[in-house]
Amino acid sequence: MPKNLFSRYIWIIDTIRRHGAITRDQLNELWCRADVSDGERLPRRTFYNYRNAIEELFKINIECDPSTYEYYIDNGGDKHDDSVTEWMLNSAAMSNMLTDARSVSHRVFLEDVPSSRQFLATVINAIKEQKPLRFTYSNYTRSNPTPDVAVEPYFLKLFRQRWYVTGRNVAEDKIKTYALDRMAAVILLNDKFAMPDSFDPEQYFADCFGIMFSHAEAKRVVIRVEARQAKYFRALPLHSSQQEMIHDNYSIFTYRLKLTADFLQELLSHGANLTVMEPAELRVMITESLKASLRNYEN
Repeated sequence: MPKNLFSRYIWIIDTIRRHGAITRDQLNELWCRADVSDGERLPRRTFYNYRNAIEELFKINIECDPSTYEYYIDNGGDKHDDSVTEWMLNSAAMSNMLTDARSVSHRVFLEDVPSSRQFLATVINAIKEQKPLRFTYSNYTRSNPTPDVAVEPYFLKLFRQRWYVTGRNVAEDKIKTYALDRMAAVILLNDKFAMPDSFDPEQYFADCFGIMFSHAEAKRVVIRVEARQAKYFRALPLHSSQQEMIHDNYSIFTYRLKLTADFLQELLSHGANLTVMEPAELRVMITESLKASLRNYEN
């Protein structure tokens, strides 16, 4: 597919999504001002061809409301599949915008995702073909890399600009998670495996903040956050279970989460703007960590 044609598909999807609903005349007006159009209008037949191609390629239905003659995107479908498609489209739309911004690239600063460069495609192929991976792994808690780690990959997760793969460690017969940027010498094996029917990737991290898993029970977590800081929590919730009760000078946020180390670090990163109210064991974990930090400076 020509690169410019793919960019045109992404532009149409992104424009309709951002407007919610838009007539073809309005879409044409925006199209003529966009770089992907080369200054030419979008003929009706071409638009319908693009619309069919978008449905076939991305499984996205662009529907028309007969009462208003406005086009919109039908959001029906599997929730998880929709979230993956949304991420892919956001990435592609961002790529389009950055391509248009090459003239000011010296003033655009991006975060690096090193784990996506070398082994992401190999891991995706392993998941699709249900084949194990073998690699050398550098765990930060060990002085030397571990060679010949064999893993049956179950699913991928992106967290804090890093890709992780979760699957069964063959030698240990345990479900483990590995960061792609700590892997080396990754090889796709010829054996076949089947993910157990009882394993649900969606539920595995459902009660976890990030990438750390715990067999412990999820707890009701209650935190108090200053009013200004609460705006950030509203814009970017810590977890899907987040609920808020707004007060004059602060907000109370409630979650259902397991008390993992990465969640603890996230709470500590907000400093004095956040106070843990419940549970008591999490308050102890927070205070002990703060005391240990203070001792580092006192010594």
